[in-house]
Amino acid sequence: MTQAPELPATKLDSYCYSNMFTGCTSLTKAPELPATTLAASCYFHMFVGCTSLTKAPELPATTLAVACYSAMFYRCTSLTQAPELPATTLANSCYSSMFSECTSLTQAPELPATTLPDNCYGSMFYKCKKLNYIKMMAININVSMNYPFESWVYGVSTTGIYVMNAATTLTPSPSSPGGWTVIYYNTDSNKYYLDKKCTKECDDHGNSL
Repeated sequence: MTQAPELPATKLDSYCYSNMFTGCTSLTKAPELPATTLAASCYFHMFVGCTSLTKAPELPATTLAVACYSAMFYRCTSLTQAPELPATTLANSCYSSMFSECTSLTQAPELPATTLPDNCYGSMFYKCKKLNYIKMMAININVSMNYPFESWVYGVSTTGIYVMNAATTLTPSPSSPGGWTVIYYNTDSNKYYLDKKCTKECDDHGNSL
């Protein structure tokens, strides 16, 4: 299969597209996915092993469901550009393993959510060996849940830039990859800083201004 059918639904049911294109190694273009109302595991494993896929479809939903994007692009080894992820209301395991082993991916999509539920980012970029840039805006973790960062950046590039929200209560470690430069983004000033107190301004890659 080289071309996918149209999938025009805007409201999804649980597991509706689960494993739909798993192992379609000749698929080069994903179908548009306009759905804004998601359900549990709706895109689970949808493109696993689609090794010719270079670009992901837009994912416009702003409120997510449990495991809705779990392992969606697992082992899409030619994927060089991730979709924007505008959601600010996350759910348990919503992004778990979403880009695991996407070995051509260099930059993560911006992650604007400020409160993180259980395992929401678990293994999200696992073994993305070229990944060297993440902007993650979380301020806190839902304390009634468990750790959201399990193995999320295991095996990424040994150097890179990790952007955190200047208002965060989280510490860079263990959420940041080891060896990366941590900088801070101030949502009030819309500027980047080398320090959490926002006294040393820099650009979005940590170069002093």
